[in-house]
Amino acid sequence: MSRKFIFILAAFLSLTPMAAGSVVASETAPSKDLVDAGAINELKQWLANPVVSLSVNSQNRKYASVNQQAIDDLDNQWRAEREDQDQPLIAATLSSPLSSYLTQIQAASGGLYAEIFIMDANGLNVGQSSITSDFWQGDEAKFQETFSKGVNTVFVDEPEFNEDTKTWRVQVSMTIANDKQQPIGSITVEYNLTELSRRKASA
Repeated sequence: MSRKFIFILAAFLSLTPMAAGSVVASETAPSKDLVDAGAINELKQWLANPVVSLSVNSQNRKYASVNQQAIDDLDNQWRAEREDQDQPLIAATLSSPLSSYLTQIQAASGGLYAEIFIMDANGLNVGQSSITSDFWQGDEAKFQETFSKGVNTVFVDEPEFNEDTKTWRVQVSMTIANDKQQPIGSITVEYNLTELSRRKASA
């Protein structure tokens, strides 16, 4: 998959998450309990792909001795690149095999997943399906409520209404473990809760 295609697809997915089957959101948020055990098991199946552990372990080795200042510098570089045409850090991340894998998963979901990204042991992005607002997630609940809590930890945040798409979204995060059941990173999947509710109702 070419880098140009990845950029185009990532941009399309981030702008049009409801392209397939747009649903008008109600004033009341659908229950986050719609993200049930079946949804979590599907997420675990994605994580079984070797590209996940290989990518996360590789970045953990790369940033094994990184300090907070270096993390902040990377995060600031990412934020600056979002407003610039020269995007070496963003380009390297989005063109990785892991990002390609996550982009394909999001594209195949038919609007169910608005965003998918995987973090390393420091909370830094390893791969993602679209350009996130920042590169470091270590100061946010999605990472703090999963990685440090151990394996099999799932954190479902509160639903938020997306004004651009008029849909409810909810972020579901989970610890990623190696074959020794040791935490190596975390994954966050942003579900289109409005679309999930529609699918459950019509099932």
